[in-house]
Amino acid sequence: MPIDPVEIIRQFYDPDSTLFALLVEHSRQVAAKSLEIAKGVAHLNPDMDFIEKAAMLHDIGIFKTHSPKIGCVGKYPYVCHGYLGRELLDGLGLPREFGLVSERHTGAGITLENIIDADLPLPHRDMVPVSLEEKIICCADKFYSKSPKKRDKAMTRKKIEKSLAKLNPGHAQRFSAWADEFNL
Repeated sequence: MPIDPVEIIRQFYDPDSTLFALLVEHSRQVAAKSLEIAKGVAHLNPDMDFIEKAAMLHDIGIFKTHSPKIGCVGKYPYVCHGYLGRELLDGLGLPREFGLVSERHTGAGITLENIIDADLPLPHRDMVPVSLEEKIICCADKFYSKSPKKRDKAMTRKKIEKSLAKLNPGHAQRFSAWADEFNL
């Protein structure tokens, strides 16, 4: 089945909307950074075609969340966008791996322990990247914000680690381990 990520996004977003433009721009940034990372670890044989397409679709669930600063007026908290995206992608009959990237990219992955300890409104399961491709996309995503004031410039590794540490030390540790593995 040929997969055209932008056509898939159009199924859920008005192509003339600001949110569509923001999502596609962010997704292209993440896809480019993911491919850059993947090329640096070519000896691990990452699936480049999958990485490019999955990176384009990783945030497809944001429209279902409430995050007015980026134009999302849905009913769910923003932290839910990953598993909501998985539901959308699974519902389209895409290979399971696409939905897993969406579900597992939030933060540096969210553990079941994180969900329970913080009483997050998420299904009770680990949502941490497992495959090489999931780790690459999750890592690449952290370099780019969707916030209007920050989206034009890539964040530094140091800034990402500091931001993730505020969220949860485990997120910062996972990101740092991947950044080391990918020579970032």
